[in-house]
Amino acid sequence: MKMDENIKKEAEQLQKQLTEHSYRYHVLDDPVISDEEYDRMLKRLVDIEEEFPELSTPDSPTKRVGAPPLSSFEQARHAVPMLSLDNAFNDNDIRDFHTRIVKAVGTDEILYTAEPKLDGVAVELRYENGVLVQATTRGDGITGEVITDNIRTIGSVPLKLHDNRMNPPSLLEARGEVIIKRADFERLNEERLERGEPLFANPRNAAAGSLRQLDSRVTALRPLDIFVYGTGLVQGMEFARHSDMLAALKDLGFPVNPHIRYSIDIDTAIRFYRELENLRDSLDYEIDGMVIKVDEIMFQNLLGEKIKSPRWAVACKFPAVQKTTVIRDIIVQVGRTGVLTPVAVLEPVSIGGVTVSRATLHNEDEIRRKDIRINDRVLVMRAGDVIPKVVKVIESERNGTEIPFEMPLHCPVCGSTVEKFKQDRSSINKCVNASCPAQVKERLVHFVSKKAFDIEGLGIKLIEQLVEEKLVSDFADIFTLDRTTLAGLERMGEKSALNLVEAIEKSKTISLRRFIYALGIDHTGENASKLIAQRFRTLARVMSASADELETVHGIGPETAGAVSAFFANSDNIDIMERILNAGVTVMDEAVSDAASENSPFAGRRVVLTGTLSSMTRQQAGRRLEELGALLTSSVSSKTDFLVAGDRAGSKLAKASALGVEVLDEKKFLEMLEQG
Repeated sequence: MKMDENIKKEAEQLQKQLTEHSYRYHVLDDPVISDEEYDRMLKRLVDIEEEFPELSTPDSPTKRVGAPPLSSFEQARHAVPMLSLDNAFNDNDIRDFHTRIVKAVGTDEILYTAEPKLDGVAVELRYENGVLVQATTRGDGITGEVITDNIRTIGSVPLKLHDNRMNPPSLLEARGEVIIKRADFERLNEERLERGEPLFANPRNAAAGSLRQLDSRVTALRPLDIFVYGTGLVQGMEFARHSDMLAALKDLGFPVNPHIRYSIDIDTAIRFYRELENLRDSLDYEIDGMVIKVDEIMFQNLLGEKIKSPRWAVACKFPAVQKTTVIRDIIVQVGRTGVLTPVAVLEPVSIGGVTVSRATLHNEDEIRRKDIRINDRVLVMRAGDVIPKVVKVIESERNGTEIPFEMPLHCPVCGSTVEKFKQDRSSINKCVNASCPAQVKERLVHFVSKKAFDIEGLGIKLIEQLVEEKLVSDFADIFTLDRTTLAGLERMGEKSALNLVEAIEKSKTISLRRFIYALGIDHTGENASKLIAQRFRTLARVMSASADELETVHGIGPETAGAVSAFFANSDNIDIMERILNAGVTVMDEAVSDAASENSPFAGRRVVLTGTLSSMTRQQAGRRLEELGALLTSSVSSKTDFLVAGDRAGSKLAKASALGVEVLDEKKFLEMLEQG
């Protein structure tokens, strides 16, 4: 299709509008359109750029969705070294720093900029003529890894600089800290828990792991954010003060931390240090101190640097929210998917005003790596000021009474054999008995949760009671509960029983996506459930879909596809499905688009695409086929109905011919699309 001037203008307009809306949302916190409207505009731009790749620019908002995976990270040298900072731990250390500055520059009229010390990952963003061209990690301070595709996925990172008063500099290296906010971190771990994946220990580790993904499409799914705090090499712009630099960065579209204090004396800086320490727990991101920088750039240049750190800045660390205590025992908890999680039972200790008696040990690999034993004296911290964790063992205090811990070979709840699996380079131990009472309770809690059946009044305590009384053993049993049975339970009266029965009855009409999510299938969280529902539209189709068919859904990987297919291939699960439906539960079909006509020649047919089409990209052809009900697969087999073969079709064409699969050239393919 030939590109006309209107398409070009539309693409330019969308790029401009989306860039502005992203800036308003992420930097100004003042959106003027809904997320749905933004997504609609972005999808339109993606479609245009796929059809006309020449319109795709390095600063296009479409670059935020990720790029094809890399085989490895390249290395890049920093034009100006990214030095570390010397530390100060109290007021005296800060005053000593000030004294050295005064002595070196010959005046006591020194002003500082003071800013929160973010607990994230340092990066450098290189812009040429206002366009982001490269992003690197700090690395060793001299050389870092190139993570440009990953950085582009962060909504708060400007892909193109703007300043209404002047043009951006010809070259700008902005430096900042990539973070994950506390609430986003909790949601991320909840999603990983739903999929049976290992939890991240803290937001910093999650941010670091996200930035080191070779597949930037994975990074795009992580809730990363950034604050900039300085520059490396700059050409075409000069600053008299560090505070002027930060103001200019903000004008260019970078997020700058709102809690920075500008041009203050040392006494004010010390008071601000106390304020930040008190403010620490109320911030929606983690900080571990304050950074003081000499504001005057001329003085910074005069002071210079040492081998590893500048003389004009210091990191003022907060007292660590850590305490030492003793591990009295290590117990193992069994989750909804059967994953066994070791938990340290601690001698109770107060950390940050909270009494901590348990701490997660994550998994068997973590215990071995840190050599954690029962009776060890350990350093414990509240990771993210929320989740207690064991930082390290104090080996010097061992006295011979320490007992090494081994993960159980049998489930501590049901006694079934425990199997070991590898996942994300970590080992997980798993009880594979689906009838394990611990798993049953957790699955039921998930099944009735707000994002699933949303049965008000059916909480974890009541579910535990129902399981222990053998009144409920699977999902279907919930819908057989009656008022008389419930009223007979401890702490349940007639009124509570009636309310719960009404809530159960009310929950019996549910959307397909919520129903799939409620089943708690491994690796199948809220988003995956939605994608599967949108693709197959009815419960019957989902239940009959093969792993290959499920994997054709954009955004569904082999693990999720295999787990969903295996779940519905299990006869016990099929029996539960039938009992749920027989109890009066109605699973509503997903809305079908007008384009997905059941009379389409591709409806329900397995189709493979190969070669190059002149009329559209393979991605566009795939979307058209899915809209018309086709099941896209990546390889040719005897079950394939059609092979769509464009120019330079290779081995797939030969295999299709050998298997007798019908081959469609581009002309025939387009004719059948028109029929649909």
